[in-house]
Formats: sequence, C-alpha cells, structure tokens
Amino acid sequence: MENRSFDHMLGWMKKINPEINGVDGTQWNPLNIADPNSPKFFFKNQAQYVDPDPGHSFQAIREQIFGSEDTSRNPPRMNGFAQQAFSMDPSTNMSRDVMNGFEPDMLAVYKALVSEFAVFDRWFASVPSSTQPNRLFVHSGTSAGATSNIPAMLAKGYPQRTIFENLDDAGVSWGIYYQNIPATLFYRNLRKRYTDLKTAPANDDHPSHDVYQGQMLVKEVYETLRASPQWSETLLVITYDEHGGFYDHVATPVSGVPSPDGIVGPEPFLFKFDRLGVRVPSIMVSPWIEKGTVVHGPNGSPFPTSEYEHSSIPATVKKLFNMTTFLTKRDEWAGTFEGIVQTRKEPRTDCPERLPIPTRIRKSEPNEDAKLTEFQQELLQLAAVLKGENTLTSYLEKMGKEMTVKQGNDYMEDAVKRFLEAGLYAKRMGVDEEQIVQMRPSLTTRTMKPTTSQP
Repeated sequence: MENRSFDHMLGWMKKINPEINGVDGTQWNPLNIADPNSPKFFFKNQAQYVDPDPGHSFQAIREQIFGSEDTSRNPPRMNGFAQQAFSMDPSTNMSRDVMNGFEPDMLAVYKALVSEFAVFDRWFASVPSSTQPNRLFVHSGTSAGATSNIPAMLAKGYPQRTIFENLDDAGVSWGIYYQNIPATLFYRNLRKRYTDLKTAPANDDHPSHDVYQGQMLVKEVYETLRASPQWSETLLVITYDEHGGFYDHVATPVSGVPSPDGIVGPEPFLFKFDRLGVRVPSIMVSPWIEKGTVVHGPNGSPFPTSEYEHSSIPATVKKLFNMTTFLTKRDEWAGTFEGIVQTRKEPRTDCPERLPIPTRIRKSEPNEDAKLTEFQQELLQLAAVLKGENTLTSYLEKMGKEMTVKQGNDYMEDAVKRFLEAGLYAKRMGVDEEQIVQMRPSLTTRTMKPTTSQP
C-alpha cells in the first residue's frame, strides 16, 4: 500500500486496544517552529479524502522529522509536519490534513484485522524518502544508493540481487501478484492498480486516491485467502512503502542503523543510509496469530539496535526457509517476525470468513482526465520498457507529462499484453521456460460487489 503514516491510519486504534502505541489527541506540531507564539495544530480524528498529495521527498521528510536541515538531534522531535505542509499550501488546509487520522470505524477492514490478528506499532520505512527507494528495500534490502525516484534508473532496471533469486537458489517456488503492471520489473533481472479510473478506481491508498478502495482491496484479498485450501499455511503482510507526508509521533531511529552496502546517496545530501524513515502501518494476518496481538519491536534481536522495517520481510523469508545468505547488511540487521506464527500448536478456527464493508470517503468520481502523477509516470516508463520504447527518452518524458490517467492506464495495459504475448511466442519457439517471466490473472477479481451479509 502507499503513502500513509501509522498515526494517520492506525493511531486512533488505541481506542480499541490501549496497548497500541497510538494517539490520544495531545500530540501537536507548530505551524512555524521558529516562532514561540506559532499556532499549534493538534492531531485530530477527522481525516477525510486528501487531495493534493502532501510532501514526501527526501528534503520534505527531513523537515518533517527534524524541523530543519539540522539532522543531529537524537531522538528527533517529529515536529515539522505542519510546517512543511504549510510551505506547500499557505491556506493551512494541507497542514490540517497531515495532522489528522482516521477514526477506527472509518477503516472498518483494518479495525477488524487489528482486533483479530496482529498490528506492528514500531515498523518504519527503510529510508526517509519516497516510494521507489523503499520498495527496493522490500525486495533487496537496499536501494542501491537511490534517495528519490530516478526515472532513468527505473527504466534501465536496478542491478542488485533480490530475495526472489535467493528463493530460486534454495529451491523455493514463488510468485508475484500484480494489478496494472508488476512494479517488481523495476529490477533489471526480474524484468496493484495505480491509475484512478471510473470503472476501476485506484486502490493503493496513495493520495488523492480513496482509502475506501484500499480497504476493499484488503477485504477482497483477505476473503479470498480465507476461503482458500491454503489458508492454514498463509501469512498475509500488509504494509505501506512510506508515510506520504502524514504526521507520526514516534521518533524515527537515527542511530545504530547500518548502511546496507556502503553506497552513499547522490549530491547534495550524500545520505549514508544510516537512519530509517517514518513509522508506517503494518498488519499481519494468519490463523497462526493470536487474536489481538500487538508487536512493539524486535527486543534487541538480532542486534541491540535492530528495528522492524521493510528489510524485515526478506530477512524473515531467509529465516523461515533456512536460506544461507543475506542480501545486505540491512536485512542482516533488521528484526524478523517469524515468532508471531510460532506460538500456537494448531491454527485458529474462529477467524472471520468475511470482513465489514468500509465507509465510502470520496464523494466524487475519479478524474480520468487528470494528469499522471510522478509515480504513475514512472510506471509508464516501465511499461515503455516492456514495449521496447524505452530508448525514446525525450518522447517518453513528453508523453508522461501530457497523458491523462485514462491514456496512461491504456498504455500500461497494452504493454503488459504485448509482454505476455512475447513470452508465449518465445515458448513456442523453444526458449527455455526458466528464462521467461510468466504472468497470469490471480484468483481475485475487480468485479467484486460489496455485500452486507456477515457471518
């Protein structure tokens, strides 16, 4: 999922389980840190549909965490969210947006999952930056020095080894499930729905997308897994790439974090990858998890400073399947979470078969004629790679800026279709199937209609 902080999505879940490190309304940010008489923005429970998108670049996040360019304070005060939003929108509307969270009933699917399974209240983004660097950490334990979304590198493909190759070497089968276009093809050696259409609204939670659609996606995936014969062998991990500019009160770890590979980020920041990003929502679902579990931190394991962050995913996969090597020093350091499915002797039989219908938040239809966001333009570049048009760089840059959401969606769908057809043709020509990326529809469907029936 995309671009929401823990406090924004799950902070008010403290009402249903006081053990959760959430919010109580006493948390606040000044509008101007330098002004002792600055207005205070207290964190409220009135979150609604958010548009436009709050700031979440490397420099914006630095200001949100530290309140200035000085990154020496440890722990940081987490007091620059309202101020940074105000720099983007002097009306203070964005400042109010980032200092608001959802009432539990507004996110009925998450409310049910938090009550029934496990919530992690100390899980951080891997890097204080935007989408793609954090996604790279999920699959490879590093962003290879990226501190922003670099279109040229995304099109070329990142070179680092991924957890999927380690799984291959260990003889463990794996698959990638996607909507629109599989973003894991940003990895050169591997070569969700992200567009917002009237017939298929975006469901990744990235503002300005409606979190209702994200709730419906999670509901659909859960109910599909719950009805599956493999339910008793399932662990579903729900997390967010980064906080998207929304407030969180838990101080970001800024010491004791190892660089994954010694690579330093580009100028002007020369980031050493030695601190984490902002806390993000993370929920885990399995019949092997005790009801109402709250996981705080890895408790000094495997290292005294270890934390849960996105590299915890490949680190846990390595541990569960007894693989021999880590990807980087970061996944070697990250906390692992296999323990949450190892406390029971047998799986639960009381897990709900269906989840509640969430509340609709956006009152209008998606704007198919809107321009593509930066992230959507990056996916467009990936689609161009699949179509073999990635060498036309100036054409692609112009195309991404001029296309509408509807046009971009159609282009990506056509690219995936051609990619599939090329793979099938290669198979018919006798190419080794192990060298072909195979994609097929998943068991879930986007024609699912809400139902009011409950078990």
